[in-house]
Amino acid sequence: MTAVYTLILLIVSNVFMTLAWYGHLKLQTSGISTRWPLLLVVLFSWGIALFEYMCQVPANRIGFEGNGGPFSLVQLKVIQEVVSLIVFAVLAGMMFKGQALGWNHLAAFVCLVAAVYFVFMK
Repeated sequence: MTAVYTLILLIVSNVFMTLAWYGHLKLQTSGISTRWPLLLVVLFSWGIALFEYMCQVPANRIGFEGNGGPFSLVQLKVIQEVVSLIVFAVLAGMMFKGQALGWNHLAAFVCLVAAVYFVFMK
């Protein structure tokens, strides 16, 4: 069950991360933040990123084998990267129409899934 909690927290964390990193671009293209100074955009993104850290840090603590979790440090990192790309692909597809994934993006994703497979091999 610890693995499931870790994965859920990583997914939620990456939703906030993606919104913090790229959400301001959507606000800009929709005209909401067009006149915001860069400092305000950074502070806005940091405010969102706070929620990312509130999920990411517990995910790593709960999931790390040194704390009784099921994952090594490397496994946690690779899982986080794959979750990050999945969440990014879904949110970018929803928020930014016309930013379609090509065959090369899918090929890269397959390589990342292979990385997860290899990192879990003993």
